[in-house]
Parts: sequence; C-alpha cells; structure tokens
Amino acid sequence: MTTEAMTAGGAAARSVAIEAGPRGAKPQKLSASRVGIYAFLIVMALFFLLPLWVMIVTSLKTMPEIRLGQIFSWPQNLTFDPWLKAWDTACTGRDCNGLKPGFWNSVKITALSVPVSIIIAMINGYALSFWKYRGSELLFGILVFGAFVPYQVVIYPLIIGLSKVGLFATLPGIVIIHTIFGMPILTLLFRNFFSSLPIELFKAARVDGAGFWGIFFRIMLPMSVPITIVAIILQVTGIWNDFLFGLVFAGRPNMPMTIQLNNIVVTTTGIREYNVNMAATILTAAVPLVIYFISGKWFVRGIAAGAVKG
Repeated sequence: MTTEAMTAGGAAARSVAIEAGPRGAKPQKLSASRVGIYAFLIVMALFFLLPLWVMIVTSLKTMPEIRLGQIFSWPQNLTFDPWLKAWDTACTGRDCNGLKPGFWNSVKITALSVPVSIIIAMINGYALSFWKYRGSELLFGILVFGAFVPYQVVIYPLIIGLSKVGLFATLPGIVIIHTIFGMPILTLLFRNFFSSLPIELFKAARVDGAGFWGIFFRIMLPMSVPITIVAIILQVTGIWNDFLFGLVFAGRPNMPMTIQLNNIVVTTTGIREYNVNMAATILTAAVPLVIYFISGKWFVRGIAAGAVKG
C-alpha cells in the first residue's frame, strides 16, 4: 500500500469518526419516541412533585391567606413562623415543645439501631456465604421468611418478652426491636453480595492461614462498602419513618419524631393550623430526603453489586 493510499484512508477514517461522534454521544435529532419519553417523564415528575409544592407554599403562608383556598399560589406574605412553631412550640398533646424532643429521640434511636443491625446482618451474610454448615440453607430460608411475617402478629409476644426482662418502653428495647425486624432483609442483601464475590479470594486467604475474623476484617469488610451504604440507607429510612414500633415499644420519654408529628396534626385544641402541620411534616421527612439526594448513586451501585448472584 502506497503512502498516498494510507493517507487517504486515514483521512477518511477521521472524517467518519467526526461524523459519527464519540461513543455514547447524544443523537443530533430527537425522534418522536424520545420526545414522548421526555414528555412522559416530565409529566410524572410534576405529578409527584405537586404535593410537595403544596406543602411548601402552605407552610410559608399565614392562616388568613390559606383560607382563601389558593393552594397552588406562592405566598403573598412570606413567613417562617409556622416552621419555628412546628420545631419549638407546637403542642403535641399536653406538652408544647414542638418537634424538637422527638427529633433528638429519633436521632438516638437511629444512631444506635443502624450500626447494631448492620453489623449483625453483615456477619450473618458472610457466614452464610463462605462458612456454610449443615442446615445453613434452611436457617437462611427461615430468616428470610421472617421478612414476610406481618408486624402485627408478633407485637404482643414481643411486648410480653421485653416486659419480662425489663426492657419494654425503654431505649434499648426499641433498638432491639428495630434490629430484629431489620435482620431478614439486611441478611439477604449481604448474603447475596458476598456470594457474588470470587470464591478464590476466600480460598487464598484460607491457604494463607486466615481464620473467620481475619478474612472478615481484612477482605470482606473493605469490599462491602457499596452494599453497606445500601443497608444504611434502608435502615435509616425505615427506622426514621417508623410509627408503629415507636408508639408501642419506645415509651413516652423516647417517642420518635413521627409520633410527635402525629400528635401535632391530631391535636384539636384551638384552631387547626395547616401551615404548622405542613411545616412539621416537611421537617420530619427532611432527613430521609437528604440521605437519598446525597447517596442516591451509591444506592443504585450497591443494589447492582449484590444482584449478580443469590
């Protein structure tokens, strides 16, 4: 092949590459199907964001303006007094301390329950993946079956059991409850993730003389960061949004934020302040929303990492 032919061939290849564009580049023209998909996504986003918009604008209005019935309009007299009242002085029954006590109670319950439940589930998933024993699959099936048992069925036996040991209506008691009910799904997540790892890593560590805890801390724990983030998101969201267990097992001194929110909304003394109710609802939901916005990509990555093998 002559130099002129090679030069011409290279120029043609470059021109084709320029016309085609880089790999993964967006098409130059929008097709009808793509426009339809975008339109559908925009409509769905507006549909799901509309209630949040109503809550936000209502929480920033005064009660006389709310009574006008213009629920979608931006407030004419912007005020943050409902937010301050919801946080600090709104009445939750006989007490008028707002959401603040419930917020700190939720922080305590979540900060204690999440690490305990994740550590136990991580060890369970690791043991059921690499240290199998006779009956381990049956035990795993029973554990996963626990995720489908309705909570209401076991509440009364748990009340009796915690009362016998003096942990009913205490902070350790509600931590134990959240750990128990978070165990099935978290164990399933970690077990599937560890099962997707190459078995050669485990065998090589065994050949080098590493034991159960050595392999766990030196190999499995550093590799389980993505699925651990998924577990943290699930547990924090589930525990923070919990109402039933907090109402039954936490006790009055440890009532979480959701209980305080319910008490604010259902309190009927005086006028019903919808702006305060909306502000209290947004404050209660703020923590899970912030967590999802910050770590959403890690959530998807962790779910995909544990979805290879089951």
